[in-house]
Amino acid sequence: MSEIPMYAVIMAGGRGTRFWPRSRKTEPKQLLDILSDRTMIQETFDRVHVCVPVERILIVTTREQAPRIREQMPQVPVDNIISEPFGRNTAACICLAAGRIQREDPDACMWVLPADHCIADPDRFRTIVGQAADVAVSTNELVTIGIVPRGPETGYGYIMCEPAQPGSRACRVRQFHEKPEREQALRYIASGDCLWNSGIFVWKASAILREIKNHVPDIYATLLPVADAWGTVCFEDEIERAYASVRSIAIDSGVLEKSAYVLAIRGDFGWSDVGSWSAVYDIATGDDNHNVLRGDVYTADSRGCLVHATGKTVAVVGLDDVVIVETADALLVCRRDRSQDVRAIVEQLEKKGRTELL
Repeated sequence: MSEIPMYAVIMAGGRGTRFWPRSRKTEPKQLLDILSDRTMIQETFDRVHVCVPVERILIVTTREQAPRIREQMPQVPVDNIISEPFGRNTAACICLAAGRIQREDPDACMWVLPADHCIADPDRFRTIVGQAADVAVSTNELVTIGIVPRGPETGYGYIMCEPAQPGSRACRVRQFHEKPEREQALRYIASGDCLWNSGIFVWKASAILREIKNHVPDIYATLLPVADAWGTVCFEDEIERAYASVRSIAIDSGVLEKSAYVLAIRGDFGWSDVGSWSAVYDIATGDDNHNVLRGDVYTADSRGCLVHATGKTVAVVGLDDVVIVETADALLVCRRDRSQDVRAIVEQLEKKGRTELL
């Protein structure tokens, strides 16, 4: 890995509605122990902290989630947990974090990653990030880590790449595509030059700020003064004022899709964005009947089920390929192949004003 100081920015602002009823506004997916005894943000921190000291790890989250993150991450300096007043997507939070990092170290490199992904091979993951950092520093370009597709997934964005230069792991990004329909995804895969967009990036803080200034100058102009106020008595007033007016746009559509300076490196480290209960089933190890069980659960003549019980004893008889999630105030039962549609239930609860379940 490059000798230039590396910072890590963990983005932890999502709601994770597809993990209802366990996920709630104040305790979304990244704050849950879905895959192990550690929460997803704790697992993310563990992967990062091996090669980035804690004083250079920043967490960007929402005001609702910040108290729980401080509870779960007491080792992270309080000043390194950034509470956004309002969710404004990834361009705003990356601009703010990059401004803070550049102020501390103008030459620093930054690693940006979501808090709620699963990485099966963390050592390989860190190796790839190190290679990406070397490329980012030597080229002064933006590097995204793409995943070799395992099938025509319609839940991910796609990155179309030029062939890599001889002796280089990096390839020039030709185009980004949003989540496609299945037939389009099949065509992307058949082309042989596409990667899944993992949402994991490595770049110098100065490089991403340069591109933000070029492509979304309003966000740059609004948030750089906030970064300059970091640690002062007026910081809270500044961030409140700025976020009331700054627009909401993803770093992908706001910057990466427009920039001529984007490279991709292939990531082969067992990545999943864990986007649904079905994805948890795919990652976890099942029993002899291919059931993934957690809590006080009993099954008979049932196969291919995922059952999470948080309090009550749950018994499942004669069911195949279902998801059952029990909490103190709600119960979810759905077909495993329909688990992505749980968000529709959350939308119904919102319309009915059932805030106690959100």
